Amino acid sequence: MGSRRWVAAAAAAAVGALLLLSVASHGARRGHSVDSNNRTFVFNYTLAKTIVEYASAVYMTDLTALYTWTCSRCNDLTKGFEIRCIIVDIQNCLQAFIGVDHNLNAVIVAIRGTQENSVQNWIKDLVWKQVDLNYPNMPDAKVFGTNLIYILCFFTRVGYAFIYFLMRFMFWLKVHTGFYSAYNNTLLRPAITNAVRKARRLYGDISVIVTGHSMGGAIASFCALDLAISLGSDSVHLMTFGQPRIGNAAFASYFEQYVPTAIRVTHEHDIVPHLPPYFFFLPHLTYHHFPREVWEHDVDGNTTFRVCDSSGEDPDCCRSVFALFLSASDHLTYMGVEIAADDWSTCRIVMAHSVKRLQLYLASNVITAKNPVDIIIADHSVQTDPSSSS
Repeated sequence: MGSRRWVAAAAAAAVGALLLLSVASHGARRGHSVDSNNRTFVFNYTLAKTIVEYASAVYMTDLTALYTWTCSRCNDLTKGFEIRCIIVDIQNCLQAFIGVDHNLNAVIVAIRGTQENSVQNWIKDLVWKQVDLNYPNMPDAKVFGTNLIYILCFFTRVGYAFIYFLMRFMFWLKVHTGFYSAYNNTLLRPAITNAVRKARRLYGDISVIVTGHSMGGAIASFCALDLAISLGSDSVHLMTFGQPRIGNAAFASYFEQYVPTAIRVTHEHDIVPHLPPYFFFLPHLTYHHFPREVWEHDVDGNTTFRVCDSSGEDPDCCRSVFALFLSASDHLTYMGVEIAADDWSTCRIVMAHSVKRLQLYLASNVITAKNPVDIIIADHSVQTDPSSSS
């Protein structure tokens, strides 16, 4: 119990400097080291481990366990989390939750990544919507949304090489809108912004931490930018895990201005952060990561977290991995935490069944929570009100 309180205190202290532009580190645990590469930008392991547990928990398909925060991934550093809102978009295979971490004194927004066997997400991931899109109010900033071509690479490295070089010739023509649309053109944007504002009205203007893995990390990035524009850069922080590139260099620069404390954690040989590809000889014309990357990798048997430079495309971090050694398996675990769907069935079927189970639970149980939890499903919202539950 004492050790848990110490961890919570360390994480709470860390969030003040959030996310990681501090001059002092809370260090690493045994078996892990943080290589800040002589930079003042410091990576806090305890805080990151807490956030990755939220990014993992949002993959859970048992909505009832998420609602009660009793799921198999709803423990350890996230124990005591107060869930405030659950969002499920069955049609678009999207899932997110918003709540308050009282140890961190922060609102947490977690957005789910791809459910690997989801037909809807496979379409989103693999079909290139050849449509140009200028980011609003930023004429030179372009975004795209194709995700996780790595799916094909489960089967063959030759397939990856073919796609890699095919993209080299195709990317000039178009940019893609999938990730941008998944946040801005679905119920995610209004539902998340409303839930964040309600939580901050209840608990004061506390910080907001947005997280996600893979496709969820890409969507989370647009979410963090949106919230930072409306709430202020000092209030909104982003930490993603294994996210792909989402825009060009102009967009990355624009993003950094509004979300300067963003962290993109990458893992060893994870293929997804390499997609779509970046070409160092055309840095202003190709897709470009925003900073700051922290690369989790093995050095002489010791897991090291290297704080990368401020370019967003540090050649000494995950970009140093040769293309033929890129891996899909490294995408499914971050910081020792499993971070993938717990049910690989078709997304819409799984979500529909989980929604029905949650509705049955809410109908048969007296809700005793002090504050009602918003359950937002598809395009309609149902609020569970303790005063009217029976």
